Amino acid sequence: MNLMRALIAALCLTTAGGALAQTAVTIDAPAGALRGEDTDGVRSFKGIPYALPPVGALRWVPPMAMPRWTGPRDASQFGPACVQPHSTVASVYSADPLPTSEDCLTLNIWTPAKADHAPVLVWIHGGALVTGSSREALYDGRNMATRGVIVVSINYRLGVLGWLAHPELSAQSPAHISGNYGLMDQIAALQWVRANIAAFGGDPANVTIAGESAGALSVMYLMESPATRGLFTRAISESGYMISMPELRRAVYGAPSGEAAGQMLGAALQAPDIASLRAMKAQDLTDAAARMFAPFGVIDGKLLPQQMTTAFDQGEVAPVPMLVGFNQGEIRSLMALAPKPPASAAAYEATIRERYGDLADAFLRLYPAADYKESIIATTRDGLYGWTAERMARRLTAHGQPAYLYLFDHGYPAQDEAGLHAFHASELPFVFGTMARTTKNWPRIPDTDGERALSAAMLDYWTSFARDGHPVAANAPAWPAFGDKGAFLHFTAVPHPETGLMPGMFALNEAVLCRKVQAKLGWNWNVGLASPKLGPKPAACP
Repeated sequence: MNLMRALIAALCLTTAGGALAQTAVTIDAPAGALRGEDTDGVRSFKGIPYALPPVGALRWVPPMAMPRWTGPRDASQFGPACVQPHSTVASVYSADPLPTSEDCLTLNIWTPAKADHAPVLVWIHGGALVTGSSREALYDGRNMATRGVIVVSINYRLGVLGWLAHPELSAQSPAHISGNYGLMDQIAALQWVRANIAAFGGDPANVTIAGESAGALSVMYLMESPATRGLFTRAISESGYMISMPELRRAVYGAPSGEAAGQMLGAALQAPDIASLRAMKAQDLTDAAARMFAPFGVIDGKLLPQQMTTAFDQGEVAPVPMLVGFNQGEIRSLMALAPKPPASAAAYEATIRERYGDLADAFLRLYPAADYKESIIATTRDGLYGWTAERMARRLTAHGQPAYLYLFDHGYPAQDEAGLHAFHASELPFVFGTMARTTKNWPRIPDTDGERALSAAMLDYWTSFARDGHPVAANAPAWPAFGDKGAFLHFTAVPHPETGLMPGMFALNEAVLCRKVQAKLGWNWNVGLASPKLGPKPAACP
């Protein structure tokens, strides 16, 4: 979340003879000719527009296809990030500000120079649907490309500009819906990939969607959306969260409708109609809205037909293999998501018993009062990320699709000394092989044989999964599918397969979900000390 928004110079590659030569290369795609760069056998094409700029009258309109441009277009530089709030809060993710613009619907491609029907991985950045960019240095696709996979990273509209629903916008839409513009952008990018990636040596029939945090949430939206069928063949979700979603026109689970939330925002900004909101400067609108508007996908009956929990339960998602997991220390860098610890262990236990009733004993076995500060961190981790990952693995397995579950539990000295063991997003430098390109506050990863070997294994697992749906790695153990034994891969200093992830965690969170649904309560980070009072077990619940 709010990850690594840094403008860092292009990767510097050197040999004993000096800098490697970088040559220009031109390809002619259906969208138009592009002039990129070839550096040591990996070609890169950056800042490619996949839709018209959503500015002026096109703000809060579905993305519109770019007409073919004439002449070669320069693709040597990243495009701007989408407009996002100015952050003044220092964190492990803090970086220098990126250039931003409403004209941001671009993507970047890294491809092996001799690619021919190569597998394609489309990366969707995180940032709570509020911040982030495809140009972040951690997402550099070069190392995946050296393993034969074409990497595409995409921008999509963020915050109020990407996720505002409003009755006026619904009335203006031929489909009579609004909101989900960021999701529409992601779908448009996938459609662009299908139409153009063959020109870069890619196989449009072998596309994996992947993302972390809000990018993983986006992967889940894309899996549910009927509009994406046939656009991808596999999915990777890193630290996704299957929280309750608002509906477009009806208040559900304690949340106002999407349209009502949009009207409330307009009233708070003294902008009574869409014309007034469109007249506001994008940055001013984004900064003001960030204080009162939480962007989420909205159930509109078309792009997102139902709650994600229901879609996965009923098998009404894309029938594709999935690689899915989370990090042991997710919340250590996201403490704002966890409730404030009480004064004592006794106070913690009393609150849990009052909130969880007959489920309190099971809760306290997993998250004991004796170590309540750590229990608070673990509770929020599992309620958001752990339960979500295992739930997807279980449901896809039940519906006949292979799922590969992981727990990233790797620490190193600087990270552990900072109290950030396996924190949210800490797997990314290992997945992309960008350990030397983290942000200034990121605990420095040591350049050791062990760290390099772990990164090499993760690069192998991720790229082989994108290739054929089977994650394998050289000099590393086989990764078993979740299957009926509940298998998962545990990444510590080295990867090793295990079964039975965190016994009791899934069952407890599933029981809590059922009670919240029956009581018409939302489910998100309202767990543990922040949980509403749960009633007695309904007949429909486990």
